[in-house]
Amino acid sequence: MYSYIKGMVVEINSNSITLDNNGIGYLIYTPNPYSFEENKEYTVYIYDYIREDEHSLYGFKKYEEKELFLKLIDVKGLGPKMALPIIAMGSINGIADAINRENILYLKKFPKIGDKLARQMILDLKGKLVISGVVEEENTDNELLEALKGLGYKDKEIKVVIPRVDKEKSIEEQIKEALRLLVGK
Repeated sequence: MYSYIKGMVVEINSNSITLDNNGIGYLIYTPNPYSFEENKEYTVYIYDYIREDEHSLYGFKKYEEKELFLKLIDVKGLGPKMALPIIAMGSINGIADAINRENILYLKKFPKIGDKLARQMILDLKGKLVISGVVEEENTDNELLEALKGLGYKDKEIKVVIPRVDKEKSIEEQIKEALRLLVGK
């Protein structure tokens, strides 16, 4: 089992990256591949998923994302392919907060998460996810930047919009506001 792989990103696809490490290219499924840059070195925290008919690598920029992913895939009925979009679309604190407050509506906004699975997530994970108290503004900016990149916007467009977004709002509201500003251009 791998803990992490350090290497250079040589290819970015819609749901994965190829990370070159000593001449070996690892195909790694990741929540937001566009948060990586080609020809730049990264440490990617890895989960090695092995089944009878599949052997896949799932990777994360932050160790906290990997921890959340591991807890999500322990939920009955929720596999890696369903957990990845949850991490891509939500913030770690937002997901943990929704589970701890039993916010089913928030959890149902993720792809393929219905009422039954949202309730199972709450049942299995409530009280087991730690929320880091304060989110730094820089981290929020990075999260907003990565979310907008994931939607296909270019750095140049995003950097014009980010300073105009209200930082007091939740990350979800910030994304909506940024999208309104980008579309309104």
